[in-house]
Amino acid sequence: MKTRRTRPLLFLVLAAAGPGAAACQGEPPPPLAPAATELKAPEAKAPAAAAFAIDRAGSRVELAMDAPREKIRGRIEGAAGGTLQVDPADITRTTGLIMVDLSTLELFQTAVGDDGKPGEEKKSDLQNEHARTWLEISKDTPGDVREKNEKAQFAIRSISTSGEKDLSKLSGAERTVTVTASGDLLLHQRQTPRTVELIATFRYEGDRPAAVTVKTAKPFSVGLAEHDVRPREAFGKLAQKTLEVLSPKVAKEAMVSLELTATAGAAATAPAGSAAR
Repeated sequence: MKTRRTRPLLFLVLAAAGPGAAACQGEPPPPLAPAATELKAPEAKAPAAAAFAIDRAGSRVELAMDAPREKIRGRIEGAAGGTLQVDPADITRTTGLIMVDLSTLELFQTAVGDDGKPGEEKKSDLQNEHARTWLEISKDTPGDVREKNEKAQFAIRSISTSGEKDLSKLSGAERTVTVTASGDLLLHQRQTPRTVELIATFRYEGDRPAAVTVKTAKPFSVGLAEHDVRPREAFGKLAQKTLEVLSPKVAKEAMVSLELTATAGAAATAPAGSAAR
């Protein structure tokens, strides 16, 4: 009889002990990515490369976090800036730096009932406050730290494609190519390598591209733990509940999609609050 009581009690103790105990029972959490505060814009790979400035107003970033008991959808509109260096004769020589201001992030949640059916999507002010605390961009975060954490960046260092590389060999006022962009992602002052499949549609005026619309062909994943995005009660104070404990309601990764438009020859724009960074 004593043995039967001990086993469930021991299980509860291990479960309450947190991520250290959980690691003994399952997979350990991923290690933190290397620290970084800024990504350097890659240099143009071709003398003929043209600068395309990202139009902040026309940008959109979306994220989805699907957990068993809750679906979270996020959006960041009108908050991206940066520059793409495009060689129309060989798009694989394209580079660029995309910057996103996270301060305008909005989250919406959908609870999943016991029957497995999702309910009505709602926006919770409290959940949005929690998200900012996890990202350390909340009001109680010191200004210099918040300024760094509000900035997410993606540096495009190389491009590959299985299709046509020379835009002049395509025809029409709109010319679309699908490419794979490889580079580095900066989020919450942590840098990770990232590969993203993109669809780029160039709008031509005469024999030159005047603008390009870029969107993800499919969402790419961003792990919360590797970027040190964790439950926090306040700045500098971790919450008792870990990502592992909250996993039924909060997914461990976000699936991110983006869409932006960039104009040839225009002045580059940075996200709000990011111009001096």
